[in-house]
Amino acid sequence: MGRMSFLDLLKACKEEMAENIKPFNLSVLGDTSTQQLSIALKGYAKLENIKLNIFDAPYNQIEAQLLDSKSDCFETNPNAILIYISTEKLYEKFLNLSNQDRVKFAEDEANRIKMYWDKIKANSKAKILQYNFVYINDEVFGSFAAQLKESFSFQITKLNYLIANLSKENNVHVIDLNALQSKIGREKLFDEKLYYIAKMAISTNALYDVASITIPVIKCLIGNIKKCVILDLDNTLWGGVIGDVGIENIEIGDYETGRAFTAFQKYLKELKDRGIILAVCSKNNQDVAMKPFEEHPDMVLKLDDIAIFIANWEDKAANIKYIQQTLNIAMDSIVFIDDSEFERNAVKALIPNLCVPEMPEDPALYTSYIQSLKLFETISYSEEDKERTTQYQEEFKRVKEQSLFEDYNAYLQSLDMKATVKDFDAFSIPRIAQLTQRSNQFNLRTIRYTEQDIKDLVKDENNICKYFTLKDHVGDYGIIAALIMKKQDDALFIDTLIMSCRVLKRGMEEFIFNKIVEIAAEKDLDIIGEYIKTPKNALVENLYKDFGFEERDGKYYLSPLDYTKFNTTIREEND
Repeated sequence: MGRMSFLDLLKACKEEMAENIKPFNLSVLGDTSTQQLSIALKGYAKLENIKLNIFDAPYNQIEAQLLDSKSDCFETNPNAILIYISTEKLYEKFLNLSNQDRVKFAEDEANRIKMYWDKIKANSKAKILQYNFVYINDEVFGSFAAQLKESFSFQITKLNYLIANLSKENNVHVIDLNALQSKIGREKLFDEKLYYIAKMAISTNALYDVASITIPVIKCLIGNIKKCVILDLDNTLWGGVIGDVGIENIEIGDYETGRAFTAFQKYLKELKDRGIILAVCSKNNQDVAMKPFEEHPDMVLKLDDIAIFIANWEDKAANIKYIQQTLNIAMDSIVFIDDSEFERNAVKALIPNLCVPEMPEDPALYTSYIQSLKLFETISYSEEDKERTTQYQEEFKRVKEQSLFEDYNAYLQSLDMKATVKDFDAFSIPRIAQLTQRSNQFNLRTIRYTEQDIKDLVKDENNICKYFTLKDHVGDYGIIAALIMKKQDDALFIDTLIMSCRVLKRGMEEFIFNKIVEIAAEKDLDIIGEYIKTPKNALVENLYKDFGFEERDGKYYLSPLDYTKFNTTIREEND
């Protein structure tokens, strides 16, 4: 998306959207005027194909809205509540305090904000979005303010630190407004005249920028997440065409433009270590294309960092489709990076829902440009993310093995698959939260849970919370499915059933339903399921019917007595 003005966003607000897009309800609360901000958010959301319904609270009504459980903020049934407390208003408050009170200003404000969060959690299931605070130095103490507890600059820095720490344990998603100011400048973000006349703390010139850091977080909340980067090689990861100049003459490392390519590789390596899958799609001979990864001393990325490596002379769109099918992820969760305008246009024409950034001609701008697109926003992170590349490398090996078998069941038998079923625990909760937030296809109800939500579910003795792991002779898939069932009278209601698409058609579906029925039978309870349709979960539309459930009034019912256990090549393994 190219840079746009506030008027462009206003125009976008008026455009019609497809009726089948599920709306996202957002309440916006601020201590300054937020009307223009709400318009910008709605316009930007529409450009990202998100139907955003916004309740924009009246000026400076945060407490009035949050202290009243029947307020419009709550009555509009928001999916998320966005709180904007301006630094400018805090500064006005700070000036009226004694030196003694100024020293504890940050703690007092953090407690007040925490009280707002508590009110939201008490009255709503909405996710909480909180802008942090832009840095202001009033120049009363100059640079010394950074060291002085009585200064406003010191207290704002401390407040951001306190909010960051509190947010983790309170399921709050902090949006980094302070980082945005550092990037675009105080002069662009804040217009003194506009603030004094209209109490707008965000300049109209900066509304697009603020929307650009806010909507990506909302995209994460609805499960629209980028999971993979597919990379070209020549003039993308290094300068020059390796087939022409040879490995010794490609531009990389601490020499002229080579530094830019090295910096870009370092950024990609950071993405990989965070859990983004890296793949290669290059028009090249495979052995030639792999040489820099294996032999060049200045390469940051190695073959171990690449989940799937495809180098041939086929068209790139076909290779990208093969990579996508092997990874078994949605095409719109993939980013394709190529320096060639011709290749980009050809791929976009054949795969319109693929994200293909318009890379700058100068490689020195590659890293900053990709960072500016906010493609890799996330709201969670777990230790298992670090192992994602290894898991997909193993999956690529399985795909190759499968081609050697004519009978699919014989192939499944050869994998020697073993599964475990465990209660949710401290180790598994971050990964399970990720599954609820990231899984879109094999997700019966698409309910998004945070880590704290899941901890609360575990505490309720009426809930049964199980996770599933899988491994075979190739490697360990890790945690691949989660099940949450809630006791309702004489039945167990399947609140959440999600599974990674990496293990589709391996027999895990049968294994899980056999386990569901086994649990219900032990407790002498029937089972109730529900399917809530989304644009991405058509895969499981008939799942309950396929496993013998009877549909009645939009729900699915099964008695364990009526269930015939399904065969599966997966064996249960107890630790």
